[in-house]
Amino acid sequence: MTSVRALSAVPDHPARRTRWTDAELLAVDFPEPRWAVPGLLCEGLNLLAGAPKLGKSWLSLGLGAAIANGDPALNAIEVERGPVLYCALEDTGRRLQRRRRQMLAAGGRPAALLTLETACPTMSMGGAEVITEWLEDNPHARLVIIDTFAKMRGADPHGMTQYAADYAAASRFKDLADRYSVPFLLIHHVRKQAADDFQSLVSGTNGLTGAVDATLVLERARGQADGVLHVTGRDVEEADYAMSFDAHAGAWTKLDGPAGDYLMQDTRALVMRFVRDYPGSKPADIAKALDLNPGTVRQTCKRMADKGQLHAAPGGTYHPPDTGDSSGDTPELSHLSLRHSTTSDQGEHL
Repeated sequence: MTSVRALSAVPDHPARRTRWTDAELLAVDFPEPRWAVPGLLCEGLNLLAGAPKLGKSWLSLGLGAAIANGDPALNAIEVERGPVLYCALEDTGRRLQRRRRQMLAAGGRPAALLTLETACPTMSMGGAEVITEWLEDNPHARLVIIDTFAKMRGADPHGMTQYAADYAAASRFKDLADRYSVPFLLIHHVRKQAADDFQSLVSGTNGLTGAVDATLVLERARGQADGVLHVTGRDVEEADYAMSFDAHAGAWTKLDGPAGDYLMQDTRALVMRFVRDYPGSKPADIAKALDLNPGTVRQTCKRMADKGQLHAAPGGTYHPPDTGDSSGDTPELSHLSLRHSTTSDQGEHL
């Protein structure tokens, strides 16, 4: 990686130039963006948000260790090996050691290129200089993780609107990410209110999501998938990924296939349980009670009836199968209960 100092001496370098004629712009040979995790984390500023105790810290630590070792990220995506800085600013050395030992005991390996930091000033009080120094010492850096964004953003300037303050706080990180062409990952929280657009779940104003290059939101799914990772951004393709969490190994895995396949299985489990409790229900009633999309529930009930998992009666109502034997036709339901009981006992699932 060419150093920032070297680039500053070449004003026409594509990474530094800011003005062209249209003909010049069309003729420029820009380098391909650098990826920490291909298709998921690109150079620039990335924001990962999720609810407390959902597993964001396990996810970010696992990504950092995988990249530092050149192992597949999320047990599924090949990455290029390189130095990673992980600022675990809500942790202590003892807690980090316990997590890393848990990961290694489950089959992981030490990551010589992973730097772990538990204390750093806010960006305006010296934090930017700390990160800059590490980046200068590691010219082939692959990723910088800030866990959490709130710990390093610092106080908002007096008299600034919240939108402007959020934008300015994120821009401090983005300036460094862009200057060094290194992916940055900010760990953040979601708001308590529900939202149709997953980007609206991110705590704060639109100034925060507007300043970052990519937004990732980790949500827990109700059933076979432990979570769904929503991704959108300027250089990444918008997508939803089904995710599974192994509490014993402290590891997240990206599951094969679209997230919708797993959510459909989750929906079937919920519908089956509801119909057993309330036989003779119509899809609209089921959707309203479970807070699900009516069209999805209607299609799910029809498909379940076609497979003998539900009995369709005149009038558009649905009943449990005539056999009354649930042992063979509701595997998702028993799996759902197991997931919920396992999650409640996972302990430190940050």
